[in-house]
Amino acid sequence: MLLCVNGDIGRIAAAEAGTVRVVFDGDPVEYADEELYGLDLAYALSVHKSQGSEYPAIVLGLLDKHTAMLQRSLLYTALTRARKLAVIVGSRSALRTAVRRTDARGRSSGLVERLRNER
Repeated sequence: MLLCVNGDIGRIAAAEAGTVRVVFDGDPVEYADEELYGLDLAYALSVHKSQGSEYPAIVLGLLDKHTAMLQRSLLYTALTRARKLAVIVGSRSALRTAVRRTDARGRSSGLVERLRNER
């Protein structure tokens, strides 16, 4: 049996009493009911989770309340996931912010302070 790993996306091909068949990159994998706990539904993905994958179409939500994450590299990554169609939903000001911001210098994860405190 093929194993799926974190980030793999499959499609449910069949569901019968006791088993579910999921197809990952063309390869079917059978799961017994008791094995389904390891799978999560992927109705939507974050840009970060979709890195390395492509889809026929994507919808990207850009909102002003996500200002800390809005940067050009995130926008580029999101838009290059789409093979044929990319739709941006949100505000023009959020799009302007994402296009203008070219680095993450304004981010503060607290990592430097944590590492200093580890000494």
